[in-house]
Amino acid sequence: MRDDVPKLSDLAHLRDKIRLETLKMLGHMGYGHLGGSLSIVELLAVLYGKQLAIEASQPNWEKRDRLVLSKGHAGPALYATLAIKGFFPEDWLLTLNEGGTHLPSHPDRLKIPGVDATTGSLGQGTSIAAGMATGLRLSGSDAYTYLIVGDGELNEGQCWEAFQYIAHNKLNRCLVIIDDNKKQLDGYTADILNPFDIQKKMESFGFITLKVKGDDLQAIDDAINFLKDQKDSAVALVLDTVKAQGVPFFEKVEDNHSVKFGIANYQEELEKAITALEAQVVKGGSHA
Repeated sequence: MRDDVPKLSDLAHLRDKIRLETLKMLGHMGYGHLGGSLSIVELLAVLYGKQLAIEASQPNWEKRDRLVLSKGHAGPALYATLAIKGFFPEDWLLTLNEGGTHLPSHPDRLKIPGVDATTGSLGQGTSIAAGMATGLRLSGSDAYTYLIVGDGELNEGQCWEAFQYIAHNKLNRCLVIIDDNKKQLDGYTADILNPFDIQKKMESFGFITLKVKGDDLQAIDDAINFLKDQKDSAVALVLDTVKAQGVPFFEKVEDNHSVKFGIANYQEELEKAITALEAQVVKGGSHA
């Protein structure tokens, strides 16, 4: 447990910085997975600002908590977070997906300090996290494994096999977090393959499951604290999010899974969002 418990204002400041750096990174590249990156920004702020036991100076610290970003296309938001927290220089961010970069479009644990699992093939991160949590338990470790899964990713049967394993073995230190942003690559999840009630489905699989608004820092933090207190059950958190969360213009864009900023007035709106966030970060930093 940390001695210096961060305040909500600290988490809000981190949230704004993550969103800003994610937009700057994608804007510099000219395109990228905007929607699913922005929908997990608040979650990442809570995890890296308060919940995770990590040491940026020791990315492979044996006692660290692990994080598996199974929805690997949201890598830009994770990269922004890791850079802000000091895992690697922030100037790496502007090399996203370029030749020779440390930062490919999807996380690679062999290239990026602070990344615990190489992901991108959807569904596979769920099994990786289940294996990690099992190994940590067998070794007597108290570390947590945090698994971030997309709602569209739940189309993969591998997710449900992994969930059944996690629940059967009551891996309570493997916290499954589902980003329910209602969209996937080809459209709305309800139109492509209706997920129905994700919370009820997880409960039917044996998980103690909470659902909270995915842009509410306090609610996310409270939910994680509650789930970490559960000792004899698998646990899951469903985040009710919006694709491209936190940037109103891009929230309303129909096809916002991956955005090309040269289209229409997208570049202008991106620059407006960056300017507004820069002002917010300066304002928040003055009160931190």
